[in-house]
Amino acid sequence: MQNNHLIPLPSLCTHYKIEMSFFNGLKDYGLIEVVSVEKTNCIHQDKIADIEKMIRLHQELHLNYEGIDTVFNLLEKIDYLKAELTSAQNKLQRYTND
Repeated sequence: MQNNHLIPLPSLCTHYKIEMSFFNGLKDYGLIEVVSVEKTNCIHQDKIADIEKMIRLHQELHLNYEGIDTVFNLLEKIDYLKAELTSAQNKLQRYTND
């Protein structure tokens, strides 16, 4: 993982106007993976969309870490089920076209 793809957590705190304790809680709960670079905690830029969702869930819906984890697990399950449904529909289409 290259350093230019990492974003320092203090920068995110400033940008999103949120306390570092929120990110520490996400890390402690296993919701984000933090990489330490020169004593600065960072996250990979690919995880920004997830971070933004977590911040919105926390601020707008007042969800705690357990609630955020539950929502992300449900979203993951929905994505899996959508893929399964698409696969089943494709198989069914092959049999109905013959």
